[in-house]
Amino acid sequence: VQLQASGGGWVQPGGSLRLSCVASGNIFSINPMGWYRQAPGKQRELVARAASGGATDYRDFAKGRFFIARDLGRNEVLLIMNSLKPEDTAVYYCNGFIISSDNPEGDEYWGQGTLVTVSS
Repeated sequence: VQLQASGGGWVQPGGSLRLSCVASGNIFSINPMGWYRQAPGKQRELVARAASGGATDYRDFAKGRFFIARDLGRNEVLLIMNSLKPEDTAVYYCNGFIISSDNPEGDEYWGQGTLVTVSS
């Protein structure tokens, strides 16, 4: 099982970015699937996550600005980030609890991280 994230980059304050993460492998289910971030010198923190049934969970800093969506058929999770601020600068990691043929009891998997830089 692998998670491949993409979509990071540089953006000016107030701009938008769209992150994508696709899980590959012989996957039976992913629940939940979401995004974390880690800024320099800080601990990794949850940004948002989505259950396969549709429920979502956002941290306060993401509410109203970020939107998470899943494509269950593609094993994909998107994070659409609007009104970005310099304090959103971080490496963003996708995450999922995945049940697969490799691990029928399930395990937590992480993507490789994608850097988001918000500056003028």
